[in-house]
This record gives sequence, structure tokens and C-alpha cells, in this order.
Amino acid sequence: MAWLQFSSLGHAMREHGVWAYGVVNLVHILGVASLFGSVLVLDLRLLGFRRTIPLRDISGPTVPIAATGFTVAALSGACLLATRATEYIGNPFIYIKFPAIGLGILNVIALNLLPAWKQHKLRDLSSREQFQLTVFGGLSLFCWLTAISAGRLIGYW
Repeated sequence: MAWLQFSSLGHAMREHGVWAYGVVNLVHILGVASLFGSVLVLDLRLLGFRRTIPLRDISGPTVPIAATGFTVAALSGACLLATRATEYIGNPFIYIKFPAIGLGILNVIALNLLPAWKQHKLRDLSSREQFQLTVFGGLSLFCWLTAISAGRLIGYW
């Protein structure tokens, strides 16, 4: 954390004043909102909500938006963390947020390896395959809700 705080990124964030932090924080919120909004729509569909809408019609637009939102949130989050990284060492919520993000990423990787996910745009899935995707959708919601909640609570510790 000390390395990050005293890196050129940390110095740049502190030297450009409160407006820089505020703008980066806004960008972070927009990234998180894009990520979670897309994830919520997709995961609810995986959990069975609006099953009449084909999964391919939901995944097509939501996956690229989620990926872009994650990238924006991760880059801006690194900037925010670099500003005062050493102050977060004793904050328990940071030790919840980052593992939740890691599990969310691992869930996405595992989902993309599933034959059911690879086939969902090409054919109707069996009930077993739909159940597999349901499990991944539930885990995804848990991970991202945990990460967002812990991230929000970091500022109140």
C-alpha cells in the first residue's frame, strides 16, 4: 500500500487537488453503475427472471457494457486508492471488497468456460445447463453486491 501511495500515480492524485479526486470518484461511480447495472440485468435473467426473453438477447448488450464498466471502475479505483492507500490498511471493508471482486472475476472466467455459456447463443439450453447458469448468476450477484457494499462502507470506517 505504501508503494502505491508514494507512486507517481499517488503523487499525481494528491497534487491535482480536490477536483481531480472528485472527478475520478465520479468516474468510478459511473463505472460501478455500468458494471452492476449490466450484471444485475444479466444475472436476474440467469436466475430465471423474464425467461421468455432469450438469453442471447440479454447477454449481447450487457456483457460489453459490464466489461467496460469494470475496466473504468478498476482504473479509477486504483487512482482513488493511490491517493491515501496506507490509511486503508486497518479498514476491514477493504479486505472484504477485494476478495469479492476477485471471486466475481473468477466467476466470470469460469462461466465463460462452461459449454452452456458457449452454446447459449446457438441453441436452446437443457434444464441442467440452465441450472448451471443459474448457479453462476446467483454467485455473481452475491460477489458484486458484496464488493459494492464493502466499497461503500470503506468511507465510513
